Amino acid sequence: MSGRVSTRPTYVTEEQFEAAWACVRQHVHHTPMLASRRLSEEMGLDVVLKAELFQRTGSYKIRGALNKIRLLDEEARARGVICSSAGNHAQGVALAAALNDVRSVVVMARNATPSKVAATKAYGAEVILHGEIWDEANQEAMRLVSERGYTFLHPFDDLDLIAGQGTVGMEIVRDLPDVDVVVVPIGGGGLISGVAQAVKLANPKARVIGVESSGGPAMHDSLRAGHLVTLTDVQTRADGLRVRRVGETTFKVVRDYVDEVVLVSEDEIRDAIVWCLGALKLLTEGAAAATVAALRRGRVEAAKGSRVVCVLSGGNLDTDQFRELRIN
Repeated sequence: MSGRVSTRPTYVTEEQFEAAWACVRQHVHHTPMLASRRLSEEMGLDVVLKAELFQRTGSYKIRGALNKIRLLDEEARARGVICSSAGNHAQGVALAAALNDVRSVVVMARNATPSKVAATKAYGAEVILHGEIWDEANQEAMRLVSERGYTFLHPFDDLDLIAGQGTVGMEIVRDLPDVDVVVVPIGGGGLISGVAQAVKLANPKARVIGVESSGGPAMHDSLRAGHLVTLTDVQTRADGLRVRRVGETTFKVVRDYVDEVVLVSEDEIRDAIVWCLGALKLLTEGAAAATVAALRRGRVEAAKGSRVVCVLSGGNLDTDQFRELRIN
């Protein structure tokens, strides 16, 4: 990794990314980069899919959790860790904690995907259901931190966690050094914050495009306003994108490192899930399918023949959500 653009502030150093990679690689899969002839021909681009849906726990989230727990001192580990999550961070924390012999507690919204709740419990975490959206679950987690002394692991607004998520970007540029565009979903902003920095450290000319649901455009609206915006309502089937307010740190990183944030509709996300299943034989959750939706709907600007990577962030689509797609 080299060639960082000096005019950008440094949030995670090259050395911190390398240390995160040394930790994370011991426990995660170096997920495949799948060339897509169908998408490439359709879009006139060289399209590759970074398949984090094949990762342990079914998403990228274990990467950040592993790196964060690595950096905790013995006292913090002994108190046990707690997090709030829509599901993927929950599973990542639960497994990362188990691998490090640390107790974990997870607060999830009551409408969390049932399969994610079950999987989180199976990894050994205590699961508490509270609220209807991540922000409300997060408030309960913070209350339990004060009451019981747990060590809090934020799902996205933490530079140690961001460094871990950035190992996705490190794998991308190591497997495809001359990538032109990387398309990444945005929930709270942890994944794209790590990926954007790691990619641009290695390839400053690469563009990074973020994708949100038009039903929950917290990062898009914050960037447009020039400050953090809290949405009054979020309406998206993609639980990985269901956030009213992005992080203070992730907002700054995205502002400084991400070239553009685009929106896709709920119908476009749904159609992309179905398209990925039929055309690519890949079952993607909503957040992952959002990157394909943005590409297929013309939201990603790229010169003909450009090498474009879509990050498929996870594949934890519950059977009930699958039935709602109404596949004919």
